[in-house]
Amino acid sequence: MTLLSSELSLPPPFTLVTLREVGDAFAHATRIAAEQGAGTMVYVGRFDLAEFAVVIEPDEPLRAARRVFYAGMTALADALTAFAPPETSMQIDWPDAVTINLGLVGGGRLGWPDGANEDAPPPWLVFGAMVRTVSWGEEPGLHPLATALEEEGFSDVGSGRLVESFARNFMVMTDTWQDRGFDAVAKQYLQRLPSERGVRRSIDQNGDLLIRRIETPDVERRSLLPALAEPSWLDPELGGPKR
Repeated sequence: MTLLSSELSLPPPFTLVTLREVGDAFAHATRIAAEQGAGTMVYVGRFDLAEFAVVIEPDEPLRAARRVFYAGMTALADALTAFAPPETSMQIDWPDAVTINLGLVGGGRLGWPDGANEDAPPPWLVFGAMVRTVSWGEEPGLHPLATALEEEGFSDVGSGRLVESFARNFMVMTDTWQDRGFDAVAKQYLQRLPSERGVRRSIDQNGDLLIRRIETPDVERRSLLPALAEPSWLDPELGGPKR
Protein backbone atom coordinates (compact mmCIF):
# COMPACT_ATOMS: atom_id res chain seq x y z
CA MET A 1 0.00 0.00 0.00
CA THR A 2 1.31 3.45 -0.93
CA LEU A 3 0.71 6.51 1.21
CA LEU A 4 1.42 10.07 0.16
CA SER A 5 2.96 11.51 3.30
CA SER A 6 4.32 14.62 4.95
CA GLU A 7 6.01 12.57 7.66
CA LEU A 8 9.49 13.72 6.73
CA SER A 9 10.77 17.23 6.13
CA LEU A 10 12.37 17.18 2.67
CA PRO A 11 13.66 20.15 0.70
CA PRO A 12 12.15 20.98 -2.68
CA PRO A 13 11.91 19.45 -5.24
CA PHE A 14 11.44 16.17 -3.34
CA THR A 15 8.00 14.58 -3.09
CA LEU A 16 7.63 11.90 -0.44
CA VAL A 17 5.92 8.55 -0.90
CA THR A 18 5.85 6.34 2.21
CA LEU A 19 5.42 2.56 2.14
CA ARG A 20 4.43 0.16 4.87
CA GLU A 21 7.19 -1.85 6.54
CA VAL A 22 6.76 -4.74 4.10
CA GLY A 23 7.40 -2.46 1.10
CA ASP A 24 10.45 -2.36 -1.14
CA ALA A 25 11.50 1.23 -1.75
CA PHE A 26 13.80 0.53 -4.69
CA ALA A 27 11.35 -1.72 -6.52
CA HIS A 28 8.45 0.64 -5.92
CA ALA A 29 10.43 3.66 -7.10
CA THR A 30 11.32 1.94 -10.36
CA ARG A 31 7.65 1.07 -10.91
CA ILE A 32 6.37 4.61 -10.42
CA ALA A 33 9.37 6.54 -11.78
CA ALA A 34 7.90 7.22 -15.22
CA GLU A 35 4.61 8.44 -13.80
CA GLN A 36 5.78 10.35 -10.71
CA GLY A 37 8.96 11.87 -12.14
CA ALA A 38 12.12 13.44 -10.77
CA GLY A 39 12.39 14.13 -7.07
CA THR A 40 10.03 11.35 -5.98
CA MET A 41 11.43 9.96 -2.73
CA VAL A 42 10.11 6.55 -1.70
CA TYR A 43 10.62 5.75 1.97
CA VAL A 44 9.87 2.58 3.93
CA GLY A 45 8.99 3.24 7.55
CA ARG A 46 11.09 0.58 9.28
CA PHE A 47 12.79 0.61 12.66
CA ASP A 48 15.73 -1.66 11.83
CA LEU A 49 16.60 -0.21 8.42
CA ALA A 50 16.78 3.18 6.76
CA GLU A 51 15.44 2.28 3.32
CA PHE A 52 14.70 4.79 0.57
CA ALA A 53 14.96 5.45 -3.16
CA VAL A 54 14.84 8.63 -5.24
CA VAL A 55 13.86 9.15 -8.87
CA ILE A 56 16.22 11.15 -11.08
CA GLU A 57 15.71 12.42 -14.63
CA PRO A 58 19.17 12.99 -16.16
CA ASP A 59 19.93 14.99 -19.28
CA GLU A 60 23.02 12.98 -20.25
CA PRO A 61 23.22 9.73 -22.24
CA LEU A 62 22.72 6.68 -20.04
CA ARG A 63 26.36 5.56 -20.21
CA ALA A 64 27.41 8.87 -18.61
CA ALA A 65 24.29 9.48 -16.52
CA ARG A 66 25.03 6.44 -14.35
CA ARG A 67 27.73 8.54 -12.71
CA VAL A 68 24.92 10.03 -10.60
CA PHE A 69 25.41 6.88 -8.55
CA TYR A 70 28.59 8.42 -7.14
CA ALA A 71 26.69 11.56 -6.17
CA GLY A 72 24.16 9.40 -4.36
CA MET A 73 26.82 7.39 -2.54
CA THR A 74 28.65 10.53 -1.46
CA ALA A 75 25.41 12.07 -0.21
CA LEU A 76 24.70 8.89 1.74
CA ALA A 77 28.14 8.92 3.36
CA ASP A 78 27.84 12.63 4.15
CA ALA A 79 24.42 12.05 5.71
CA LEU A 80 25.86 9.37 7.98
CA THR A 81 28.85 11.53 8.85
CA ALA A 82 26.52 14.24 10.14
CA PHE A 83 25.39 11.89 12.92
CA ALA A 84 28.63 9.96 13.50
CA PRO A 85 30.36 9.98 16.89
CA PRO A 86 33.87 11.47 16.97
CA GLU A 87 36.66 9.32 15.54
CA THR A 88 34.25 7.13 13.62
CA SER A 89 35.83 5.50 10.56
CA MET A 90 33.46 5.58 7.61
CA GLN A 91 34.41 4.29 4.17
CA ILE A 92 32.91 3.29 0.85
CA ASP A 93 34.04 0.00 -0.64
CA TRP A 94 33.86 0.60 -4.38
CA PRO A 95 31.40 1.05 -5.72
CA ASP A 96 28.41 0.55 -3.48
CA ALA A 97 29.04 -0.63 0.10
CA VAL A 98 29.28 1.57 3.19
CA THR A 99 31.30 0.45 6.21
CA ILE A 100 31.53 2.00 9.65
CA ASN A 101 34.55 1.05 11.72
CA LEU A 102 35.14 -1.66 9.08
CA GLY A 103 31.70 -3.22 9.61
CA LEU A 104 29.18 -3.31 6.78
CA VAL A 105 26.06 -1.23 7.44
CA GLY A 106 24.55 -1.03 3.95
CA GLY A 107 24.98 0.59 0.60
CA GLY A 108 23.43 1.97 -2.54
CA ARG A 109 22.11 0.69 -5.86
CA LEU A 110 21.03 2.14 -9.18
CA GLY A 111 18.22 1.23 -11.57
CA TRP A 112 17.15 2.32 -15.06
CA PRO A 113 14.57 1.19 -17.63
CA ASP A 114 15.11 -2.19 -19.27
CA GLY A 115 16.40 -1.81 -22.81
CA ALA A 116 17.28 1.86 -22.43
CA ASN A 117 19.56 3.26 -25.14
CA GLU A 118 23.09 3.79 -23.84
CA ASP A 119 23.54 6.78 -26.15
CA ALA A 120 20.37 8.66 -25.17
CA PRO A 121 19.20 10.19 -21.89
CA PRO A 122 17.10 7.61 -20.03
CA PRO A 123 13.58 8.63 -19.01
CA TRP A 124 14.59 8.00 -15.40
CA LEU A 125 17.15 6.58 -13.01
CA VAL A 126 16.52 5.42 -9.45
CA PHE A 127 19.13 5.63 -6.69
CA GLY A 128 18.23 3.47 -3.73
CA ALA A 129 19.92 2.82 -0.40
CA MET A 130 19.61 0.74 2.75
CA VAL A 131 21.41 1.29 6.05
CA ARG A 132 21.11 -1.06 9.01
CA THR A 133 20.13 0.99 12.05
CA VAL A 134 19.59 -1.82 14.59
CA SER A 135 20.64 -5.48 14.78
CA TRP A 136 17.64 -7.38 16.08
CA GLY A 137 18.10 -10.16 18.62
CA GLU A 138 21.75 -10.87 17.83
CA GLU A 139 24.65 -11.17 20.20
CA PRO A 140 27.42 -8.59 19.74
CA GLY A 141 30.24 -10.02 17.67
CA LEU A 142 28.11 -12.75 16.13
CA HIS A 143 28.67 -11.21 12.68
CA PRO A 144 32.06 -9.47 12.96
CA LEU A 145 32.00 -8.16 9.38
CA ALA A 146 28.66 -6.42 9.85
CA THR A 147 27.40 -3.70 12.16
CA ALA A 148 24.51 -1.33 12.74
CA LEU A 149 24.29 2.37 13.54
CA GLU A 150 23.14 1.71 17.09
CA GLU A 151 26.15 -0.53 17.76
CA GLU A 152 28.50 2.21 16.56
CA GLY A 153 27.09 4.91 18.81
CA PHE A 154 24.67 6.62 16.41
CA SER A 155 22.19 7.13 19.23
CA ASP A 156 20.41 10.20 17.89
CA VAL A 157 19.56 9.11 14.36
CA GLY A 158 16.51 7.24 13.17
CA SER A 159 15.74 6.23 9.62
CA GLY A 160 13.66 9.34 8.99
CA ARG A 161 16.37 11.77 10.04
CA LEU A 162 18.89 9.94 7.89
CA VAL A 163 16.65 10.22 4.82
CA GLU A 164 16.16 13.92 5.46
CA SER A 165 19.92 14.40 5.72
CA PHE A 166 20.48 12.39 2.54
CA ALA A 167 18.04 14.59 0.63
CA ARG A 168 19.85 17.76 1.68
CA ASN A 169 23.27 16.32 0.88
CA PHE A 170 22.08 14.97 -2.46
CA MET A 171 20.95 18.47 -3.43
CA VAL A 172 24.43 19.73 -2.50
CA MET A 173 26.01 17.08 -4.72
CA THR A 174 23.67 17.99 -7.59
CA ASP A 175 24.52 21.67 -7.27
CA THR A 176 28.23 20.85 -7.11
CA TRP A 177 27.95 18.84 -10.34
CA GLN A 178 26.11 21.65 -12.10
CA ASP A 179 28.42 24.40 -10.88
CA ARG A 180 31.84 22.71 -10.95
CA GLY A 181 31.41 19.62 -13.10
CA PHE A 182 31.41 15.92 -12.30
CA ASP A 183 35.10 15.87 -11.33
CA ALA A 184 34.22 17.81 -8.16
CA VAL A 185 31.71 15.12 -7.22
CA ALA A 186 34.17 12.36 -8.09
CA LYS A 187 36.82 13.91 -5.87
CA GLN A 188 34.53 13.80 -2.85
CA TYR A 189 33.50 10.22 -3.57
CA LEU A 190 37.07 9.02 -4.06
CA GLN A 191 38.07 10.51 -0.72
CA ARG A 192 35.67 8.03 0.90
CA LEU A 193 37.48 4.98 -0.50
CA PRO A 194 40.08 3.21 1.68
CA SER A 195 43.41 4.97 1.29
CA GLU A 196 46.25 3.15 -0.44
CA ARG A 197 49.79 4.46 -0.78
CA GLY A 198 51.15 4.98 -4.26
CA VAL A 199 47.71 4.83 -5.87
CA ARG A 200 45.77 7.48 -7.77
CA ARG A 201 42.12 6.93 -8.64
CA SER A 202 39.76 8.64 -11.04
CA ILE A 203 36.36 7.99 -12.58
CA ASP A 204 35.97 7.64 -16.34
CA GLN A 205 33.23 9.23 -18.42
CA ASN A 206 31.20 6.01 -18.27
CA GLY A 207 31.58 5.64 -14.51
CA ASP A 208 34.37 3.04 -14.51
CA LEU A 209 36.96 3.34 -11.77
CA LEU A 210 40.49 3.92 -13.07
CA ILE A 211 43.43 2.99 -10.85
CA ARG A 212 47.01 4.11 -11.48
CA ARG A 213 49.91 2.81 -9.43
CA ILE A 214 53.27 4.53 -9.13
CA GLU A 215 55.27 1.39 -9.93
CA THR A 216 53.56 0.73 -13.28
CA PRO A 217 52.33 2.75 -16.26
CA ASP A 218 49.34 0.43 -16.69
CA VAL A 219 45.85 1.60 -15.79
CA GLU A 220 43.53 -0.81 -14.01
CA ARG A 221 39.88 -0.43 -15.00
CA ARG A 222 37.00 -1.59 -12.83
CA SER A 223 33.73 -1.57 -14.74
CA LEU A 224 30.76 0.07 -13.06
CA LEU A 225 27.98 -1.56 -15.09
CA PRO A 226 28.52 -5.21 -13.99
CA ALA A 227 29.16 -4.03 -10.42
CA LEU A 228 25.77 -2.34 -10.33
CA ALA A 229 24.07 -5.49 -11.59
CA GLU A 230 24.75 -7.32 -8.31
CA PRO A 231 25.05 -5.00 -5.28
CA SER A 232 27.95 -6.27 -3.20
CA TRP A 233 26.31 -5.42 0.13
CA LEU A 234 22.82 -6.81 -0.49
CA ASP A 235 21.57 -10.20 0.69
CA PRO A 236 18.56 -10.98 -1.53
CA GLU A 237 17.24 -13.58 0.91
CA LEU A 238 17.37 -11.21 3.85
CA GLY A 239 16.10 -8.30 1.79
CA GLY A 240 18.74 -6.11 3.41
CA PRO A 241 22.47 -5.68 4.06
CA LYS A 242 24.55 -8.83 4.42
CA ARG A 243 25.47 -10.06 7.88
